[in-house]
Amino acid sequence: MNDDRKQGVSNMLQQFGFTQYESQVYRALITIDQAMDATSIVKRSEVPRSKVYDVLRRLVKKGIVLESTTEKKRLYTALPLHLTIEKLKADFEWNVQALKETKMKETPVDDRVWTLKDNQSIQVSLKNLVQKAGSSIFISAWADDVNAILPFLEEKHHAGLDVTVHVIGEIETIIPNTSTLIPDTEHSKLERSRILIIDQMEMLFAGVEDAEWQAIHTQSRPLVKFFTEFFYHDVALTEITRKYKDTIMNDNEIRDILLKLRY
Repeated sequence: MNDDRKQGVSNMLQQFGFTQYESQVYRALITIDQAMDATSIVKRSEVPRSKVYDVLRRLVKKGIVLESTTEKKRLYTALPLHLTIEKLKADFEWNVQALKETKMKETPVDDRVWTLKDNQSIQVSLKNLVQKAGSSIFISAWADDVNAILPFLEEKHHAGLDVTVHVIGEIETIIPNTSTLIPDTEHSKLERSRILIIDQMEMLFAGVEDAEWQAIHTQSRPLVKFFTEFFYHDVALTEITRKYKDTIMNDNEIRDILLKLRY
């Protein structure tokens, strides 16, 4: 083996995480067609005697050097180069697969509650959250608010996300999980509001206070859970009202209690 090829072997091993001494010992063994003892390896590899036994032990453990004891003398030989290359390829592929399967470090949850004012800012934030969603979207809002982001909601539905819509007023949509409440004069106390929950991890709730839109935005798990239940509360009330409207509206006590609730 010429000097360039010897150096190539050494460089290859170092690129795969072998130390310089490990590379020198392997190169010394692979370039001679006979087993050698530690003394011969020291001379041929130029690795210090004080280091050679530790280096050989590591190479044996890594499986690219073989050892044998004959007449109380320990001999070493190298795994053939083509087999070493196959081993290194297999190790690399195994490490790549292990890396792919490694669970990425989770980003710490920001459980702070952020307040947001101004209607336009709230609408922009709603659109951004919808686009950010990766698995599910729950939204409850009035028809004009839903229509403003409906193309994004339908796009997410096409992508396979679980999209559930609760809307006050009529909309036309391909999203099957849509619950619609058509308000009438009996619903004069309905409040304008918006709830958006994405991936069951992040939510925005907006309402009108003193004639101005205000919102809270958070990843707080307790609040996300609370507003998810609140969302289903809205859906349940809508379906109850739709299915039993005549019964409800003819019972003054039930009607008065129901109409005090927020949809």
